[in-house]
Amino acid sequence: MRILRKFISENINLEDKKTYKRIASRGIILDGENILLLYTKRYDDYSFPGGGVDQGEDLIEGVKREINEETGAKNIEILGEYGVYDEIKPIYKKDYDYINMISYFFLCGIHKELGKTNLEDYEINNGMDARWVNIYEAIAHNKEVIKNQPKNIGLYIDRELFMLELIAKELVEKN
Repeated sequence: MRILRKFISENINLEDKKTYKRIASRGIILDGENILLLYTKRYDDYSFPGGGVDQGEDLIEGVKREINEETGAKNIEILGEYGVYDEIKPIYKKDYDYINMISYFFLCGIHKELGKTNLEDYEINNGMDARWVNIYEAIAHNKEVIKNQPKNIGLYIDRELFMLELIAKELVEKN
């Protein structure tokens, strides 16, 4: 799978530091200029459905499970691989200094009607819900959030914005 971006936060020195590695699968679900995203009230941002791959689970199983849990989508079909976003950032996790989040993005198809979600407690507490949104509105919204919020807002909003802009350029504008 192609590397879309390798991002290392500013002022990181990995020497003698403990890094937590996490593998994630994320779905890109388009319908014209509309994209299925997760809106999180706590951070007031949009993000891609997906998340950590469970022990013994492959990337495809992981992305299908995550999309179903977070959006209620049914009949999830993998249309193709899109790419990998590899990032290293500070983490607030006991015994670790940094996280190396490696996100595998897949193009997916679903039935447009969404069913019942199966969100985790922290996702419910953060006010997360799935929404079809115009990709350009999502880009503009996340840019405003970054501009108007403290630097430590949603830890991954820069990844989400990068991916939204890349998808708009490569997939939406070419069709």
